[in-house]
Amino acid sequence: MNKLKQANLYRSELIPISGKLVERYNKCLKTLGFKATKLTSFYIDGIGWSPEVAEEKNNTQYLNHGDANPHGIIISPLQKGKPVYLPFHSFDKEMMQHIFRTHGQKINDITRDSAICIDFDQNIDVFYEPLDILKYDNVNITFRLIDNLEQVQKDQLKLVDKFRTENNFIDENIHQELLNSAKTFGDLRNRDLSLHPLHFSTDSFFSRAFDGVYLLRDFIKPIVVFESLEHYKEAIKDTIHDVLIYHIAQPELVDKLKDHIIIECDLEQIVKTPIYDRTKKYELAQFLSETEHPIKDILNDKVLFKSYLNKIDLKARKQVMGVELYLEKLERSNAFKIEDIVDQSFYFALHQPHSSLSSEHRDLIHKLLINISSKDVLFLYWYDKEQFYRSYETWEDSFKDWVIEKIRNNI
Repeated sequence: MNKLKQANLYRSELIPISGKLVERYNKCLKTLGFKATKLTSFYIDGIGWSPEVAEEKNNTQYLNHGDANPHGIIISPLQKGKPVYLPFHSFDKEMMQHIFRTHGQKINDITRDSAICIDFDQNIDVFYEPLDILKYDNVNITFRLIDNLEQVQKDQLKLVDKFRTENNFIDENIHQELLNSAKTFGDLRNRDLSLHPLHFSTDSFFSRAFDGVYLLRDFIKPIVVFESLEHYKEAIKDTIHDVLIYHIAQPELVDKLKDHIIIECDLEQIVKTPIYDRTKKYELAQFLSETEHPIKDILNDKVLFKSYLNKIDLKARKQVMGVELYLEKLERSNAFKIEDIVDQSFYFALHQPHSSLSSEHRDLIHKLLINISSKDVLFLYWYDKEQFYRSYETWEDSFKDWVIEKIRNNI
């Protein structure tokens, strides 16, 4: 990952945590019912998730009590606007933005000497079967402070009232109680530590529950798409819910998304775009090995591209150039079928969210499409970074250079 880090493309906006902040983070973990970390320094993202702590615990979802009970931690106002690098739901970043918009000023004050534990409660204690995901509707966001600071504040105020009652101002025991509380927690009398619960409504979204599931319910008919074949097979046994259920690898899914006006693909237009150019070059790179030139140069130089295109076997050549071959044949006759000429995975990779969709839905459908066929390296980086990082580790060094160049040119 060194090249990505040097290019500021690998978790470059994480916040460093050390010293007192580690102590507060551990108090949050314990408050939420998790074990403390033994690390003395680490990094966190916008929701309080740490890749180092996840590695230590060998659990990327260490802030969850099962799929139905995710949590977050705020220990610094610097988390405002930061990315959520491994969101459990596609709307996690939106929820954090909602929190900081509403409670930003109080968060600045509280995190001076405390930390905030977040409960994302959708009124579901546990999932029992895959279609329980349909219960997701509204999320109640509630907050708890470490050291039970709100109660400590109430106790301080009671002590002050007691101090002012009759002749208690001369009682040395009360003096000492006030001093002990102030030394331990500071003067809390005039601080606003109350974070009222927030409400967040969901519509269509992706969740890591059940090993990855998409719920599309703002269209003609609700569609549930599972990434796990096991959970898909379990879900299709359901006879109660009136929803369409697909596995992400089913070709019929793409047809249904088109029918519901969720995605579209105009090949004559798409071949003129950088999307097609990146996808075609990615496809060629998969057939190259032991080249005389760096793959980056082959993909960037038209002459070298043609040279190596002619070196691969005929079947591979047709796979790389299938879309252009199809469009050429279509000019002579409309009798040709796209599935006979264009590689299915390549064709799926060229689909885009329908132009009528809102920006929020477009992002979600982009993520779905890149999980159906991940041949556009730029969109893979934008919409599924964890999959991008896993794929990146398998790529040839010069191809990595080309990928980094493509991403940096589009930031």
